Amino acid sequence: MISGSSKHVMKWAIQIPALLITAALVSVTPATVQSLDGAWRSEGYGYVFNVRGGEWQAFEITSTTCVAGFTATRSTGAMSDREATFKTTEGWPFFVRSGGSNDHKVLHFDGSASDMRIDRLSRMLEVCDHLTPDTPPDNFEVFAQTWAEQYISFDLRHVDWQKVVAENRPKVTADTSPLALFPVLAGMIQPLGDAHTSISAPAIGMNFDGFRLGILRSPKSVLRVTDKYLNGPVQRFCEDQVQYSHLDETTGCLRILSFSDFSPAGDFASGLAELENALDTIFSDPNLKGLVIDVRINSGGSDPLGLAIASRLTAHQYLAYTKVARADPGDRNKWTPGDPSVVRPSTRPHLLGPVVELTGPSTVSAGETFTQALMGRTPHITRIGENTQGVFSDVLGRRLPNGWRFGLPNEVFLTPDGKAFDGPGIPPDIQVPVFAASDLAAGKDPAMAKAIEVLASIRKTRESSLTTSGAGKANR
Repeated sequence: MISGSSKHVMKWAIQIPALLITAALVSVTPATVQSLDGAWRSEGYGYVFNVRGGEWQAFEITSTTCVAGFTATRSTGAMSDREATFKTTEGWPFFVRSGGSNDHKVLHFDGSASDMRIDRLSRMLEVCDHLTPDTPPDNFEVFAQTWAEQYISFDLRHVDWQKVVAENRPKVTADTSPLALFPVLAGMIQPLGDAHTSISAPAIGMNFDGFRLGILRSPKSVLRVTDKYLNGPVQRFCEDQVQYSHLDETTGCLRILSFSDFSPAGDFASGLAELENALDTIFSDPNLKGLVIDVRINSGGSDPLGLAIASRLTAHQYLAYTKVARADPGDRNKWTPGDPSVVRPSTRPHLLGPVVELTGPSTVSAGETFTQALMGRTPHITRIGENTQGVFSDVLGRRLPNGWRFGLPNEVFLTPDGKAFDGPGIPPDIQVPVFAASDLAAGKDPAMAKAIEVLASIRKTRESSLTTSGAGKANR
């Protein structure tokens, strides 16, 4: 739910000073603001909010801890689809819209594919009457309890978290130094091999980012091997994150390196505008009859940007995926109601012809939800390469009382038939090695070569079918 420059990294991380909490809630005169004043709790996600006039204060909670979270200020200007708009201290906008009553609202963060339900409380939760203090044992408690109540993949990764906590808790005492505490916490999550897990302690210069064990990131430098297959200049869009060229006279190659930082401003709205303009140019190519989409190196970002591209490839509306989040701190099998994301055909320049997608283990996060969003497209988009990384959730950004930051996934993206791909990732239709060392040394890209072959076969089959039926040219 929380958004920022990339889903693969912590989606947003807003540093704020700890605030003292009081049970009294201040109300103000304007009716649109006054209706939000008070305490609110999110469904899932582990938040409570205190709204006072135009000021929004978030608290990150577990059943035993409470840490001050982000702050935001109400923006001016009303919009028909929302009751109020806020912007965090780090510049990320979100808005509130009606949820059916004054005691139930819906929260939406720019760049997210789903909403967060919030419900009014009669008072702030007792656990937040006092913020969790900054001591080594309390920092350990916040960390351990947050993972216990929010993480989605303990069963998938065969990890007994209670046992992990019990083994590590004795290592942390009131005298434990930050340099000693960090490896304890990082060591607890390192075996998960989850690319959406992290912990960062800038004050002591230490950082840990998870990744699937046995898999190495492919540097962008390997793309020069793929460039040998291009026939023509590369057009670069969206701060060089979106690139387009031709493989032959009628086959385009769309390379997407991320779904983030598409504009100099770095925000979602301007990035989406840049993407739409780029897609107008790309899909206005009069020679484009077939397309290879290459996301083998894609670091993630905002899911709706992937939906925008998918909308340029279909003539029919379909369900991309449904997102759910952990809803019960004690029960890992209870989820929030499903929040669907739909691909709707665009009226702007588009392509309805054959498409092939290249994927691999460095297809991460929003690169994977994009891949998932293409799975419902008709005609089918053939996937070639290797399994994607296997992380789909937005990263739930959290902080410790000592100011350290950590992140974990608390959501699941489901296909229309209820399947999730967390862990192993989305498999290809045709398995081909991706950037194998031997291929790179030989200057070969067998996945790209296979994509060209598959598209040629599809085109030949379509032309044969059209000739047999006496039909005209296929619709672009």
